[in-house]
Amino acid sequence: MEKLIYLDNAATTQVYPEVFEEMKPYFTEYYGNPSSVYQFAQESKNKVERAREEIAEMLNAKPEEIYFTGGGSESDNWALVATAETYAKKGKHIITSKIEHHAILHTCEYLESRGYEVTYLDVDENGLIDLEQLKKSIREDTILISIMSANNEIGTIQPIAEIGKIAKEHEIFFHTDAVQAFGHIPIDVEEMRIDMLSASGHKIHGPKGIGFLYIRKNVRIGAFIHGGSQERGKRAGTHNVPGIVGLAAAAKIAKENLESNIKYETKLRDYAISRIENEIPFAVLSGHRTKRLPNNIHFCFRFIEGESMLILLDQAGICGSSGSACTSGSLDPSHVLLAIGRPHEIAHGSLRLTLSEKNTKEEIDKVVDELKKIIERLRSMSPLYEDYLKKEKANV
Repeated sequence: MEKLIYLDNAATTQVYPEVFEEMKPYFTEYYGNPSSVYQFAQESKNKVERAREEIAEMLNAKPEEIYFTGGGSESDNWALVATAETYAKKGKHIITSKIEHHAILHTCEYLESRGYEVTYLDVDENGLIDLEQLKKSIREDTILISIMSANNEIGTIQPIAEIGKIAKEHEIFFHTDAVQAFGHIPIDVEEMRIDMLSASGHKIHGPKGIGFLYIRKNVRIGAFIHGGSQERGKRAGTHNVPGIVGLAAAAKIAKENLESNIKYETKLRDYAISRIENEIPFAVLSGHRTKRLPNNIHFCFRFIEGESMLILLDQAGICGSSGSACTSGSLDPSHVLLAIGRPHEIAHGSLRLTLSEKNTKEEIDKVVDELKKIIERLRSMSPLYEDYLKKEKANV
């Protein structure tokens, strides 16, 4: 097989070699438990606290507002469930959107089964929420607004600062799932008035199984995992020191290269979008054309099945996806694509390609060239495409 072309960075990323090197000593040399009192453990404890400071600095937060977790899904669950339980006496109403990650949507379903009410905001054809609908959805018993910073499938970036302003004006807590946004676009929790934020290490060239939840000091939510006194009594469990070290190292690299990565990936993204739109018929771009993650390319191709396209791409040494990696085993079309108005038959022909700064223009050219052949082949076997051509010919 030729060199692998990896374009599924929204699913996970390669751990940077320098991140791995930073982690290694904390597996074999400084392996002490940070919660232990003896001197040998202090190196681990000090490194964890330095990591907390580095991540806080990236968000313009305070170190004591960063709580390490097992990843984005845990952080999302903690933010929603703990807020709901802690502030139940104030109200039992939560606002979110129809295109959130399932870590949010399924947690909302869980809360609904326990007597909470959830309003699911619509999105427009580009995946943006309507700020007026958000305002109208707010009630006296609304305790939390949870809107993702950027969508994991179609890449649309939400107006986070405006949402934060609305939440602040109504004295409602605002949580954002920033798993796809953290390290890819600038985020300032003070300017954007974010009260809680979820992020994950493996989306920014860090290790899997580590993430964090930012909790503003005035948000007094309870623990999600009970047991020990780790994370100031908020999240029990022995610290994943190598993971925390890797997360902080990856975040530091992301911060240092943020501007250059955004510029490079946006240029590569737009080049790929332009080639696909100009060279592949019946290709429909999903998500906002400009208010989108720098590395996100998402199309729906009419008259084909996305699964067949992914298999053929894989055979050509190209890794892509049809949407969220968390739902890749599902036969149902993406809830995100249905929410932006894609019909079932078009939603089934979706392809998400997500870049890193390691990808090249030559790789994009190879992928688009291969994609053209694959789609032409699949359409030649499609009864729907054949029917369409017959109708077009009859109308001439």
